Amino acid sequence: MSPVLRMWIEVVFDLTYLAVIWALVAAMMLRLKRLPGEDLTARRFAAAFGLLALGDTGHVGFRVVAYAVGDANLGVPVAGGQVTLIGLGALATAITVTLTYLLLLFVWQARFQKPFGWFGGVLIAAAVARLLLFFDPANRWSDAVPPQPWSLYRNLPLMLQGLGVAALFLRDARAARDRPFVQLGVAILVSYAFYIPVVLFVQQVPLLGMLMIPKTLAYLAMAWIGFRALFAKPSKREERAAPLHAQPSH
Repeated sequence: MSPVLRMWIEVVFDLTYLAVIWALVAAMMLRLKRLPGEDLTARRFAAAFGLLALGDTGHVGFRVVAYAVGDANLGVPVAGGQVTLIGLGALATAITVTLTYLLLLFVWQARFQKPFGWFGGVLIAAAVARLLLFFDPANRWSDAVPPQPWSLYRNLPLMLQGLGVAALFLRDARAARDRPFVQLGVAILVSYAFYIPVVLFVQQVPLLGMLMIPKTLAYLAMAWIGFRALFAKPSKREERAAPLHAQPSH
């Protein structure tokens, strides 16, 4: 695949993704007003994907701008130095996706009314550790390809977060016969199945970066599943939640 063709595929996909994810987030926010005030599950879910959309706007949006001006090293002044737009976007999405998975842990807690326990504490600690790792200059945020071993260092806590949240969703959703949250757990696993090879091997095989496309589609699937399950009209939400009749109201 030629670099030009790859660039255009990325640009078209990125702009389409941003349009769809923001449309879903906007629809969630509008429908929040119609939900009961105590519906913490929906509110936390909307906040999680609002953060995801915000960070990805910086990430993929800045990449599109850099492509448009024909300079992948286009820089902006930050704290007395220069940071590339692409690097700034990568840092933005790294922060927001960490917070997204932290909020998804709180979504699980609100949905199933379970205490965080020691495992939840580990996932919260992983989020804090990942955010602290971002401060090290060895991350080299301005690099077009994330450097090893720091790419692995900063992504290990995220893997723990995401796979841990998926495990909690699947465990409790299967027990409660909560089909949408089973689907959410599966979608998280699918996203990591595409993301982990990129983290481990993109430095050796740059074309693996294309796996970020199906990984991103998995996130869109999560947003759509959550929207249908949590933000539909009350009658439809109650119908889908029927297997949860023995669970506490959310």
